[in-house]
Amino acid sequence: MAAAEPKPPAGAATARRLARSCWSAFWDYETPKVIVVKNRRLGVVYRLVQLLILLYFVWYVFIVQKSYQDRETGPESSVITKVKGITSSEHKVWDVEEYVKPPEGGSVFSIITRMEVTPSQTVGTCPESVRVTNATCGSDEDCVAGHLDMLGNGVRTGRCVPYYHGAFKTCEVSGWCPVEDGASVSQFLGKMAPNFTILIKNSIHYPKFQFSKGNIENQENGYLKRCTFDEVSHLYCPIFKLGFIVEQAGENFTELAHWGGVIGVIITWDCDLDLPASKCNPKYSFRRLDPKHIPASSGYNFRFAKYYKVNGSTTRTLIKAYGIRIDVIVHGQGSFLCDWILLTFMNKNKVYSHKKFDKMVDAPERGAGPGPCASQDSTLTDPRGLAQL
Repeated sequence: MAAAEPKPPAGAATARRLARSCWSAFWDYETPKVIVVKNRRLGVVYRLVQLLILLYFVWYVFIVQKSYQDRETGPESSVITKVKGITSSEHKVWDVEEYVKPPEGGSVFSIITRMEVTPSQTVGTCPESVRVTNATCGSDEDCVAGHLDMLGNGVRTGRCVPYYHGAFKTCEVSGWCPVEDGASVSQFLGKMAPNFTILIKNSIHYPKFQFSKGNIENQENGYLKRCTFDEVSHLYCPIFKLGFIVEQAGENFTELAHWGGVIGVIITWDCDLDLPASKCNPKYSFRRLDPKHIPASSGYNFRFAKYYKVNGSTTRTLIKAYGIRIDVIVHGQGSFLCDWILLTFMNKNKVYSHKKFDKMVDAPERGAGPGPCASQDSTLTDPRGLAQL
């Protein structure tokens, strides 16, 4: 009796069937079947959905967002400022060299409107300020010699001495004396400050589109000496009165001058560069930047000192200045017709395409003629340039 032939494994048979099925399906031809449903209600819904999609692209994408344009945000910018005016306090007349800090004319500067002046400070010993924590004392035992308080005015000597005024005592310190609270004199400079004029010269550049413009137009000589900013009649005369800036920011000038604050002058350059350059104009807005409704951090002040010699001894005048700080902030967006439209629809699209894309062709060997697939383009040597656009 002949031996039975072995049966192939079941897995191999399954794999062969799958391979035959895939090979057969590879040569199949498929075509979609379209079913037309004669239903007015369903047809209305279908057309409404199509209309909504069309409106979305036409109104939102093209009209609102202008997605057919290429964009560049954050222009390169320079700001130069200059303040003019004089004012007076109870003791003297002040000019711009004294009340503007720093004097360089940058995009951030302060106009001092009130000062607390501590004159004739010298290095010595004197009572500590009563505002310093644990500065009040009843006897020398309350004052630790050599103790240095980071918020104080000097190193404690270990003595408890009478204060500048009143019946209480504070610990004696070694430092600049008298301390600020003991002999300061307040001077208000805000009497004429609303009439100070501020020139804000701004230039912007969009490098992607090679577009530049400034906020001062070419005018006849002397124009800037007799104009002030007006949004309608003098848009390109960027000379602002300080009182106008504070008013536009919605602030009370007297209160702001007394405690100080930070005002932002925001210049916005949103330019549609498809239009003439005359349509690209700056827009100015003003608002207060510091948190005036938080008592712990409202207001603005800083300190500086003026040093001089008296009988060979170094003496200084300490000034705590309250003022209006001006921050000039420039931002904007430039937009231009995108490359796809230039390459597709413009009459000179071939010229633009030649200048947009450089085709690099290997140089043929010496003595050899052009191959059958050699490019006939002359894009790298085309003398016509973009002037044909």
